[in-house]
Amino acid sequence: MEKMKIVATARQVPERVVSNDDLAELMDTSDEWIYPRTGIHNRHVVENENTSDLAAAVAEKLLAKAGWAASDLDFIIVSTMSPDALSPHTSAIVQGKIGADKAFAFDINAACSGFVYGLSVASSFLSSRRYQKGMFIGAEVLSKLVDWKDRTVSVLFGDGAGGVLLESTDEEKGLLSEELQAYGDRGEAILTGRFANKNAFAGEISPLDPYFHQDGRGVYSFATREVPKVLDKALAKADLQADDVDFYLAHQANHRIIESMAKNFGQPMEKFPTNMVEYGNTSAASTAILLDELQESGQIKPGMKIAFVGFGGGLAIGAQVWQL
Repeated sequence: MEKMKIVATARQVPERVVSNDDLAELMDTSDEWIYPRTGIHNRHVVENENTSDLAAAVAEKLLAKAGWAASDLDFIIVSTMSPDALSPHTSAIVQGKIGADKAFAFDINAACSGFVYGLSVASSFLSSRRYQKGMFIGAEVLSKLVDWKDRTVSVLFGDGAGGVLLESTDEEKGLLSEELQAYGDRGEAILTGRFANKNAFAGEISPLDPYFHQDGRGVYSFATREVPKVLDKALAKADLQADDVDFYLAHQANHRIIESMAKNFGQPMEKFPTNMVEYGNTSAASTAILLDELQESGQIKPGMKIAFVGFGGGLAIGAQVWQL
């Protein structure tokens, strides 16, 4: 066990709610078409905020909940595939906004596996005992990467942020195991944010295409086949059986994928809570938002064993098992 604890959780979503009926006014679709295929009724979409705004709001909430000062932080990590800009990176903007003058900051991009990958990086810093307190946030404004005329993609995604405060400890709690895997040979199943390059010395190297493109069937097959294998390995490393885990907090991509995961492990859906009905797919933010909702409702209790599972763009999968 790598001894550390999740001290606080928090989330932030835009006020603007876009329903399936709202989307039906923009394109040829309907709630009757979207919901049975995805489990999504609504998503939250920014009007004036950017990714750093959502992330900074989460950061402020985390510090307030824990009673920490920003100067207590050793590091801030933000996982995002939709940053404000390539530079400055989103975590640095957050660090500046909250005045965390002693913290170093950097971003990672592992798309929909970003929550687990970010926790892995943060936990490595803490387990080294060189750093004691850290903040990790998953934040996305995916609405700026969506072609709002493409009903196969635009119905899936929403904006939001969620995060955790982490601290090293001598208590018997922390990270029990993890398994991270990449499948780069299948990466074109999910594409977004391609830059054009027309440099002065060559022709057009790559086309400009900022929007999401997704092989829905391919991603569904990948998730239902490969994710259970990775989660199995994480459970085996922790010397646990599926029944030993209290909650499986999976990336909120599609309700049918999560139903398939629960069935594969012989577990009731109560152990695989979902919230995509209200938020859609918020990529690196989805698991953190769900964790905070469960924490707020009192369903998460000390001593529980929680498995975090991320999967998506890369393609990549990550699984961690924690003792809270």
